[in-house]
Amino acid sequence: MLKAIDMHVHILTGDRAKQGWASIAKTGPPMNTGKWRSDPDGMAEMYQSHEMMAVIFDVDGETRSGVKIDNGETAAWVKKYPEIFIGFGSVDPWKGKIAVNEVQRCADMGLRGMKFQQAAQGFDPTNERFFPIYEKISSLNLPVIFHTGTTAVAAGLPGGKGIILEYCKPIPYMDNLAARFPEMRIIMAHPSWPWHDDQLAVLRHKSNTYMDLSGWAPKYFPASTVHNINTLVQDKAFFGTDFPMMTPERWLSEFAELPLKDSVRPKILLLNAAKLLGIEVPAAQTQTATKS
Repeated sequence: MLKAIDMHVHILTGDRAKQGWASIAKTGPPMNTGKWRSDPDGMAEMYQSHEMMAVIFDVDGETRSGVKIDNGETAAWVKKYPEIFIGFGSVDPWKGKIAVNEVQRCADMGLRGMKFQQAAQGFDPTNERFFPIYEKISSLNLPVIFHTGTTAVAAGLPGGKGIILEYCKPIPYMDNLAARFPEMRIIMAHPSWPWHDDQLAVLRHKSNTYMDLSGWAPKYFPASTVHNINTLVQDKAFFGTDFPMMTPERWLSEFAELPLKDSVRPKILLLNAAKLLGIEVPAAQTQTATKS
């Protein structure tokens, strides 16, 4: 029985896979894999043991980093573990028409969404030069994850290695995109600290926006975020770990301690994501949540 869908899981592909997670850790993000391996085979074993599915992706920032990824490898992992992995693609927005064509290629390969990290990719998501990419994403009805809030990438380094946090604000950036592209389903990754209340405002105002709860240990969730996912935005929040930055075990153990209604928990862990992704869930699993 499927118990949860982790909406935010990183894998490495292309040249990044050859470099390995050690090179990523040098830029700031902590690796906390517990007893589990951080390669996709190891991840598949972990999620299978938890009776979960996971949305996996790499991030294409080649213009800024010079490092190539390969969405085809993400698709290959989904093909190898179709009962466990759901693949999202990623494009470097600076590649223009190449990026637009790659979105189509991702859809053709069976990837079911797209992922951007504006800080690491170094782009203002509301710049009109990137609109053809969003138009393609919208035409294919693919949900898209945008990073929001601060980032561990290059945190504490001089100048943050040139990374600009501004682009990760829910307001004005995600609010602007949601208004301009009402058919595009936007998932704001992470509890958007220190702009978490702005994130909640966008969630309330724009029906085509959602959030995942990855990247933060639940015991550190802002109080307003906990209150709202328990009430007003309970149908718009998704479980996510940011693995290999955090294990499902830690996230779930702390999530269990949050003051949430029993009817809300299955929505966040499974039902909201299943609805967004078109994954069937037995009616018996929805009964408790529908009583809220």
